[in-house]
Amino acid sequence: MEEQALVLVAEDDPDIADILTAYLERAGTRVVRAEDGRRALDLHLSLNPDLLLLDVQMPRLDGWQVLAEVRHRGDTPVIMLTALDQDIDKLMGLRIGADDYVVKPFNPAEVVARVKAVLRRTSGQGRAASRRVLRFGALAVDLEGHQALVEGEDGRETVLDLTLTEFRLLARLARTPKRVFSRSELLETCLPEGEALERTVDSHLSKLRKKLEAQGVTGVPANVRGVGYRLGGA
Repeated sequence: MEEQALVLVAEDDPDIADILTAYLERAGTRVVRAEDGRRALDLHLSLNPDLLLLDVQMPRLDGWQVLAEVRHRGDTPVIMLTALDQDIDKLMGLRIGADDYVVKPFNPAEVVARVKAVLRRTSGQGRAASRRVLRFGALAVDLEGHQALVEGEDGRETVLDLTLTEFRLLARLARTPKRVFSRSELLETCLPEGEALERTVDSHLSKLRKKLEAQGVTGVPANVRGVGYRLGGA
């Protein structure tokens, strides 16, 4: 396992999350935690973890919904945690795209061993997909490098000077450029640590748009009146 591998633990039971965190950190990994499915997707988007430990039964969005969205985004390795020792659960997870599953109650040391095995098996392929560069015309969003670039007519790329929030918003929109996101969705994804108002999203996107326009990229992000925002026009 990579010395600095990042594992996202999506588990709503704090006791189980504490145990998993302790064992994984002892094994040399970094750990970030999510207590519900929506938060798990937010952190997956912003942090690009090396592996996701995903509980099936979670509030807001369950494990199957989270797994489906993660697979839509890319190939982050996923190990499902389930309290239901039934083949249908295991098969559903593997069909959607889980790399492995562990049934509760489990031995934490076994979970760490599974994590190591999956990371070894997917090394060089799963993480590479989540490190891809998303392109939209002259605009490129480098998820791994946490930067956005605009290609000029001479072929040279200019790195945009974006704040963390501006980059999070741009990355969220760029992953599904045709989808319209409400302000509340963007607020949860890109400003999860604060209690900002939805109109704060407008302010951040306005500043982002001006920075893009300064480099010749117009109409990005696009405002869909009465609904929210998408990356570009219809």
